[in-house]
Amino acid sequence: MKYIDLYLLPVPEANIPAYKKVAAKFGKIAKEHGMLSYNEFMGNDLEAKEGLQSFVKAAKPKDGETVVVAVAEFKSRAHRDQVMKKLMADPRMAEIEPETPLFSMKKMHYGGFSGIVSA
Repeated sequence: MKYIDLYLLPVPEANIPAYKKVAAKFGKIAKEHGMLSYNEFMGNDLEAKEGLQSFVKAAKPKDGETVVVAVAEFKSRAHRDQVMKKLMADPRMAEIEPETPLFSMKKMHYGGFSGIVSA
């Protein structure tokens, strides 16, 4: 069973093109260090029906922001820790960070998840 990190964040719609470029570079570098896969998804059906909390409520996007979810896949939590240590030490990570942040880190949600079912 694999392990994933999941990130939920509101990104200003005007920053989406730049965000996609940075995310693609991040994913490429991360995979070089052993991440199994890296995918990002932009929300388009986020309003939950009865009894559920929506991603919109969690991310609290302002007008002009859209919700993005990133999913990073690893062999295990230990593998994640090894990959992320190498990734954060890679000097290319500093090169891809824009001068002006593309989203608010304070509004980002994060969690690590161990697999329980794979169909």
